[in-house]
Order: sequence, then C-alpha cells, then structure tokens
Amino acid sequence: MTTLYLVRHGETVDNVAKIMQGQRPGKLNATGVQQIRELAEALRDVHFDVVVSSDLQRSYDSAMILAAGRAMNVIATPLLRERDWGDFTGRYILDLKGLPMPDNVEKMDDLLQRARAFLDWVGENYAGQTVLAVGHGIINKAIQAVHHGLLMREVPKMSNAEYRILQL
Repeated sequence: MTTLYLVRHGETVDNVAKIMQGQRPGKLNATGVQQIRELAEALRDVHFDVVVSSDLQRSYDSAMILAAGRAMNVIATPLLRERDWGDFTGRYILDLKGLPMPDNVEKMDDLLQRARAFLDWVGENYAGQTVLAVGHGIINKAIQAVHHGLLMREVPKMSNAEYRILQL
C-alpha cells in the first residue's frame, strides 16, 4: 500500500492580500515559512521515501523546507499545479464575486483528470512507499475527491500547511 501525505503550501503574500494566485509562482510570507517549519517538526518522525511538489514556487519552497534535514531531493511536477484561473489570475478575489467564469479557466473535468493522472503517477512510480506531496488548495481537493469518489464540494477546504493522509 502506498501512503500519500498530501500537504497544502504555507501562507503566501497573495493569500493574505486575497489575490487569485492560480498558476502564478507565489511567495511564502514569514507566517507561511513558520507554518511549514512547524509542520516539518510535527512530521519529523515520519519516514518518507520521496518528496514531490508542484513546480510552482510557493509549493516547491514549502517542500524544500519539509525535505531539509532529510537529505532528500524534491521532485517537481506540473501535475500538482493549482487550478489555472485564466483571466481571473492575479485579481482581487472579492472583485470576482458574481462575475461569469472566463472561458480560459481550467475546466473542472480537466482538473479532475489531472488529479487522477497525479494519483496514477504516484502509484506507478512509488508503489508501496510513503510519499510527501506538496500542492495547493484546489488541486489537493481534486485529488481527494477523485481518491474518495466524492464531489469537490464534499471535500473540506485545506488550510495552509495542513496535511491529509491518503492510502492508495
């Protein structure tokens, strides 16, 4: 059995400013760095065979902090990227309320297919191992929805630096 520790990156400058980050790199703020350091301490006794991350900077930096002291490299994959919010990217979230979804926002079916592709990739490459994977709020919800056979709205939102364990 493969064990997946699915982590959301630490708090970012854009999280605090309520900016729709989407697939922008993002930058951890001081709180986010501290959150991830505390998570690293909480998980210090857990053996991980591999650390994987979204290739977006906020998740990769979070993964690097989690991998520090473990003598492990971080493997980046675009499969763990956040949802692409198209023309909503970089905009103040509260200004988007009630606006029609732009045509260039990543479709939910595509997001769920990417979540399935990530789970398949983990199963093919890390079967029987313990995997630490650092992603983002929406892709992490999609991964959990696919794994548990739930609708996205049935998966509770993950806080920054929160983790959930999935048995694959």
